[in-house]
Amino acid sequence: MDFSESSEHLALRAAVSAIGAAHGHDYFARCAAEGRFTDELWSAIFDNGFGGVNLPEEYGGGGGGILEMAIVIEELAAHGCPLLFLIVAGMCGPIIDEFGTPEQRERWLPSLAAGRAKMAFAVTESGAGSNAPNISTSAARDGDQWVIKGAKQYITGMDVADAVLVVTRTGTDRRGRGVLTLFVVDTDTPGLHCQPIPMEIKAPDRQFTVFFDDVVVPADRLIGGVADQGLRQIFSGLNPERVNVAAQAVGLGRYFLGKAVAYAGERAVWGVPIGTHQGVAHPLAEAKIQLELARLMTYKAAWLFDRGIDGVGEAAAVAKFAAADAALFAFDQTVQVHGGNAFASEYGIGDLWGLTRLMRSAPVSREMVLNYVAQHTLGLPRSY
Repeated sequence: MDFSESSEHLALRAAVSAIGAAHGHDYFARCAAEGRFTDELWSAIFDNGFGGVNLPEEYGGGGGGILEMAIVIEELAAHGCPLLFLIVAGMCGPIIDEFGTPEQRERWLPSLAAGRAKMAFAVTESGAGSNAPNISTSAARDGDQWVIKGAKQYITGMDVADAVLVVTRTGTDRRGRGVLTLFVVDTDTPGLHCQPIPMEIKAPDRQFTVFFDDVVVPADRLIGGVADQGLRQIFSGLNPERVNVAAQAVGLGRYFLGKAVAYAGERAVWGVPIGTHQGVAHPLAEAKIQLELARLMTYKAAWLFDRGIDGVGEAAAVAKFAAADAALFAFDQTVQVHGGNAFASEYGIGDLWGLTRLMRSAPVSREMVLNYVAQHTLGLPRSY
C-alpha cells in the first residue's frame, strides 16, 4: 500500500486550491445571492484544464480519472466553493466516453472538456426516487427518431446547460423493471420545458423540474444500446457521483474546521483562547478524525473505480455516507464554537447548512447505503 500522493496530484491540488482561494466563499455566496452561475470560477477551472481532468487527452481532457476529479472538487469546496454542477459535469463526459460511438465522443467530449458546453444529467423522478428502474419518463422509437415523454425533478443547472443526458424507459424486462436508455437532448429542443424549484439551499446551482412533451430526438442521440444497457450506464455515472459528493463533503468539512480552529485560536473570553478548553478542542479534534477517515474511503473508492476493481459500488456509497456525516459534524461543531457569530453572514458559515445537510440525503440516502451494506456485504435478507 502507498498512501502518499504523487507529485502530479500534489501539483493539481495546489493549483486548484489557488483558484479556489482567489475566488473564495464570498464570491460563491455573492453568486448565490444574485441568482447567477459561477461563470468566472467555472472559466478559471476549465481554462486551466482542470474541469475536464477526467476526460481523455485526445479530446482535450487531462487523461485522468475520478481520483483527479475528486481532488479538484475537494479543493474548491475546501475554499467554500462547493460547485454542484461540476459534479454533474464529472458524470456526463465519462458516460459518453465509455458508451458512446466515436462520432458521439468527437461531437461532445472536446467541448465538455474545454468547458465551452455544459451538460446536465436527468434521472430523478418524484415517483421513483432511489428506484431508478421505476422511472416513468419514456422514449419510443418513431422511424429514425425517438419521442420522449415525461418529467424529471431536481435536475441541477438546466438554466446554464446546453444539453441534458436523460434517462428514459424504453421497455420492461422479465422482472417487470424498466429497460433504461440514455439520450442527449439539447435544452432548446421543442417540447422541453424547465421550471425552477424554489429551494432553501443557498447555492448558485439551481434546481429544476424538467418536462418532456413529445420531445423528438434523432437516433444518433441515443448513448449505447437499448436493452440491458441503461442501468449499467447509470451506475457508471452514479458511482463517480457518490465519490465526488464525498470529496465535496470532505472539502466542506475542511472549510468548516479551518474556520473553527482559527476562531478558537483567537477568541478569548476568560483570558485565554477558547481553544484552550477541552470542551472546545476535543469536538474539533473529533471532527478532524472523522474527516480523515472519510477522506481515506473517498480516495479508496476513486482508486477502485479508476481501475475497474470489484467493490466500487459499496466503496462509493460508504464514502458518501461517511463524508456526509463528517461534514455535518464539522459544521455543527463550527457553529457551536462561533456561537451567535455563526449566523452572521460575514463569517461564511450559516449559509452552507442546507447544502451540507443535503449530502446526507442525496444522491443516495443513508438508509439506502445501509440497506446495500446489510444485503450485499453482511448477507442479510433483502428488505425492499
